[in-house]
Amino acid sequence: MLLKSTTRHIRIFAAEIDRDGELVPSNQVLTLDVDPDNEFNWNEDALRKVYHKFDEQVEAYSGADLTDYNLRRIGSVLEHFLRSLLQKGEISYNLSARVTNYSMGLPQVAPGNQ
Repeated sequence: MLLKSTTRHIRIFAAEIDRDGELVPSNQVLTLDVDPDNEFNWNEDALRKVYHKFDEQVEAYSGADLTDYNLRRIGSVLEHFLRSLLQKGEISYNLSARVTNYSMGLPQVAPGNQ
C-alpha cells in the first residue's frame, strides 16, 4: 500500500520513482513533490529551503512509525512554510497558472501601485 500525504501545494509519497517515472512503494524512502500545479514562481534558493525544511522534518520523525498521520503532519508543516515564503516575498503567485485562486491569501500590492 502506498502511503501518501497530499495538501494543496505539497505531496509526500512513501515511495521511490523508478526509471519509467512510476512510484514504487517504499518503507525507507520519501518522495516530495512541491507545488504540483505550478501555482507559484520559484527560484532555486526558495526551493532549496523547502527541501531543507523537509529534511529537517523527516529527521525529526526518525525512528517513528511510517504512518499517513505522520506524513500529513510533515505536509502541514511544509504547507505553512510555503505560506511564510510567500508572505516574505521569497516566492510569488504564478499569474500564468492554470487556475489562480490565491489559496495562500491575496497577493500583496506595493503602495502606489493601485
